[in-house]
Amino acid sequence: MRYLRSFQLSAKKMKARTIYPYNILANKRSEVLVFDTVTILYGTNGSGKSTLLNILAQKLGIPGAEPPKQGGSVDYFANYVNESQISFELDEVTNRDFNIPANSRYIKSEDILYEIKKIQQEAILREGYFYERGKLGETKAERSEHLETYEMKKSIDRLSFSQEKYSNGETAKHIYEDFIEPEGIYLLDEPEASLTPENQLKLVDFIADAARFLNCQFIIATHSPFLLGGLESTIYQLDLPGLHTCDWTALENVQTYQRFFAKHSTSFNNAN
Repeated sequence: MRYLRSFQLSAKKMKARTIYPYNILANKRSEVLVFDTVTILYGTNGSGKSTLLNILAQKLGIPGAEPPKQGGSVDYFANYVNESQISFELDEVTNRDFNIPANSRYIKSEDILYEIKKIQQEAILREGYFYERGKLGETKAERSEHLETYEMKKSIDRLSFSQEKYSNGETAKHIYEDFIEPEGIYLLDEPEASLTPENQLKLVDFIADAARFLNCQFIIATHSPFLLGGLESTIYQLDLPGLHTCDWTALENVQTYQRFFAKHSTSFNNAN
């Protein structure tokens, strides 16, 4: 499903070369991103992947957008957003441009890590509370009576446990599944963070199913060869001047993996 058709970057050229975000996207002035159901932004650090996602989120006005703090009296980021242009696909039922779906969201890797930490902290503190009461000789039934009481909450506030009890990757995968709902535009910034290769492949399947069956559109910034190769998508190579699409096998990050595994192919053959 496609709600967004295209996005044209600001055409303005700044004399000062250090003004954000013009400096990051200087070699892409007036260029147009044409969106697919799944669009991937690929590039090395500093190529503008996250910047583009945040500009898009601001332009769409969806949750998760973060205007960067500006020094001085001019909000250059807001100016860039205003100077850029976005177009929507046509709704065949109403014969009008699609509205931005209510479920749309910009999800950053740090958002997921924050949710993981919050979940871990709550779970650890609850376990610690019941553990301490068990050491005092209380039975399981007696401890259950304290569940969600004021005494429990007050005690949890005093507890400080640092041992992590849950897999970050599993938790992150479940958080994405909770955040992504039918009929939405989802901007994902490096969703592979904290995920093992196995869980990255599971996320690939989830995104593919959401795009195919749940009427979702995705714009993803990633380095992951599993997302790059596993998703049916249009990939933009942001390391190059302008905006150019590219096959995933031609990307330097993917080729680095390929060279590494080819170098050690004998070890793999011996292991089998």
